[in-house]
Amino acid sequence: MLGEVLDAVLAQQTPWPFEVIVVDSGSSDGSVECARQRGVRVETIPAAEFGHGRTRNLLGSLSSGEFLVFITQDAKPADVHWLHHLVRGCDAQPDVAGAFGPHRAHPQARHITHRELEVHFCGFGTDLSIVRMEDRERFAADPGYRQWLHFFSNNNSCIRRSVWQQVPLPDVAFAEDQTWALRAVEAGYAKAFVPDAVVYHSHDFGVWETLQRNFDEARSFQRYFGYRLQESFPQALKAGVYLARRDWGWLRTAGLHGWRLFKNGVYMALVECARTIGQYLGTRHDRLPGWLLRSVSRDEQLQRAGAA
Repeated sequence: MLGEVLDAVLAQQTPWPFEVIVVDSGSSDGSVECARQRGVRVETIPAAEFGHGRTRNLLGSLSSGEFLVFITQDAKPADVHWLHHLVRGCDAQPDVAGAFGPHRAHPQARHITHRELEVHFCGFGTDLSIVRMEDRERFAADPGYRQWLHFFSNNNSCIRRSVWQQVPLPDVAFAEDQTWALRAVEAGYAKAFVPDAVVYHSHDFGVWETLQRNFDEARSFQRYFGYRLQESFPQALKAGVYLARRDWGWLRTAGLHGWRLFKNGVYMALVECARTIGQYLGTRHDRLPGWLLRSVSRDEQLQRAGAA
């Protein structure tokens, strides 16, 4: 999708100039040429030097704008006003450290993916919202409130440069966006959600990929935030059954019945059990043998493949 994404970024309509910079970490599929053909500045680094926060900090250091807007190669702006909306939201108040926008599923994505993203981002409202830590006691005692405050997504984000210089993105294995947002909120800054700054970004992971992805997330949440997503294996299975029943209902409301409903419902049940088992393994990552850790982390597997 890189070409489509770059074309959509370059077509943005804004009242101010903007620069586009790509950092490539060892691609061998023509990505560098794809970007350079469009006149975009491309810097390359060895795959072994890639880090989610580290590489984004490099991008920030290469840029000159007052606002740093981050987007990934598979997140396509939904319209030509995405960039303007996102930056304007980040600049809505002087203490806003960063802003993020919603993700919509790609048109060809499965129905459950569309519904999950709709439900998730609806939780942030339909209007521009600016939030900050106003209740430190609740922040310390209520994990749900804390997670809502620090949710952030660098697939579609804007960070004020002056704040980034004081609070750079952390060099962590995963979840650098939410880890950064937590530090910014704790430092007294605000965060904005911009519902009009939409990108198309979604993944229809298979069973094994779902387990790997959720292992990475759960391990990072336990490491950096102290959250334990699944305390026990029975709890993980119970959560998987609950999600499978939810998916079955969504499939029925989408008009599926008979064999199609059964086939898709069984497959999504396997996906949801893989999700919660991955969370269980990630929560217990410090007790797993090294050989299992190397195979169950999707992020580490992708980085090893890039460095090979």
